[in-house]
Amino acid sequence: MTPSCAHTRGFTLIELLVVIAIIGILSSVVLGALNSARNKAADAAIKSNLENARKQAALFYETNGGRYVGAAGTATDVCSPLASVGSPAVKGIYGYVSAAATAAGISPTVVMNGTDSSAIAAACHANAAVWGAEVPLKSNPSLNFCVDNYGTATITPTVLNGAFATCS
Repeated sequence: MTPSCAHTRGFTLIELLVVIAIIGILSSVVLGALNSARNKAADAAIKSNLENARKQAALFYETNGGRYVGAAGTATDVCSPLASVGSPAVKGIYGYVSAAATAAGISPTVVMNGTDSSAIAAACHANAAVWGAEVPLKSNPSLNFCVDNYGTATITPTVLNGAFATCS
C-alpha cells in the first residue's frame, strides 16, 4: 500500500484575507471618485436649468410687453409659479429654478421677490426691468450659481437679497 498524499487544493486563510483587503481598498477609491462625479453631474444640471431659465426669461420679457414683472406674484411676474403670458402661453422661469434646486438636493420651493435669500435656498428676484436667479451648488453649498437678464452666469459666494435682482 502506498501512503496517501494529502494535498489540499485551495487558498490559505492569509491569502484570502489579503485578496479581501485589496478589494476593499479598490472599492473605497472607486466609491470616492463616484461621489465626486455625482456632485459634478448635479452641478451641471443646476447650471443647465438656470441657463434655460435665462432663455425662457427673454421670451417672457418679449411677450410681457418688455417687462419681467407687471404685478409681483401674478401671471405677469417672471419668477412666479403662476407666470404665463401671451397666446400661445409663455411660462415664467419658476419651473427651471425649482428643478435646479431639486438637482442641488435642496427644497424645490423658490424664495421670491422682496424676500432675502439664504445660503440654502433657491431664489428668483425680479422687477419690471431686471431679474436674477440663483441656486447653491451641490459640490459646494457655500457657492451659488447665479444668472440674470444681463447674461451673467457666474459662481458667487453672495446670495441675492430681496432688493437686488442681479448677480453681483
